[in-house]
Amino acid sequence: MAAFNVTPSESSTFLLLGIPGLEPDYAWISIPFAMCYMISLLGNLMILFVVVTEQKMHKPMYLLLCMLALTDIGKATSIVPKALCIFWFSLKAITLAACLTQMFFLHMFSAMHSAVLATMAFDRYVAICNPLRYSTILTNGRTAKLGLIGFIRSILYILPMPLLICRLSFCANHMIPHTYCEHMAVAKMSCGDITVNKIYGLVVVLVVIGFDVMFIVLSYTLILMAVHRISSKKAQQKALNTCTSHLCVMLLSYSSCLFSSLTHRFGEGISPHAHIILANVYFIIPPMLNPIIYGVRSKELCEKVGKHTCRR
Repeated sequence: MAAFNVTPSESSTFLLLGIPGLEPDYAWISIPFAMCYMISLLGNLMILFVVVTEQKMHKPMYLLLCMLALTDIGKATSIVPKALCIFWFSLKAITLAACLTQMFFLHMFSAMHSAVLATMAFDRYVAICNPLRYSTILTNGRTAKLGLIGFIRSILYILPMPLLICRLSFCANHMIPHTYCEHMAVAKMSCGDITVNKIYGLVVVLVVIGFDVMFIVLSYTLILMAVHRISSKKAQQKALNTCTSHLCVMLLSYSSCLFSSLTHRFGEGISPHAHIILANVYFIIPPMLNPIIYGVRSKELCEKVGKHTCRR
């Protein structure tokens, strides 16, 4: 009988249950999902349009902001359309191929997002600690190369995740209590040994996020030391103000990312619907707020967005 309860991974179809226990409230829950997604798309696409069309904004800082916008769009698009299909039309079925594709892209964009934040920290370090050499150290070409390195790194680290899932066999229960195919959520549906999946998932979090966070901490330590040496209080404040947007985005992103990753492994005491809602926050709220934060904090960007908006 055990043989009939195991389905080869190649023929598996899963059911994404959404948020179990809150089915009667799906119509209300879908409203903030849809609104946040639309605001995220509008804000990030506006940043991309303005930076691409304005020749004066073809600078490393704004190129990095474009990379951040692209990763934000990718992160939100990886999960929100399917979540809305679940909330509005009860389209819960997802094939293994589609599930693995979604898994790869949502984790890849998350890793790329972290790489962009680390590169932004380096940009702020060079701008404050070596302002006279900024234009020679961080050119547009080098910025693009750093982005490419982060992209390749993300692919190499995340590609083994769906491959590790493919080696598993799944039990008769194919119902995933989530709105998207997160690596560990899918692995837990297997009736085989998922120790390797657990270890690799944790290693990716610790290596990718851990390395980027340590690099960011090092960069800001050097920045604070350089700012402390500035005699003028006004100059100190001006230097720190250039980092405010990045710090806000960084804290918002990493706090929600680490919570989502670690609660899958150590969050048995958290109620399922609370965990699922908070896990979705990482893919919905930061992509919506990031363009707002940079739009408010960057006077030049705000003026250019206002010019293009009023023109229409």
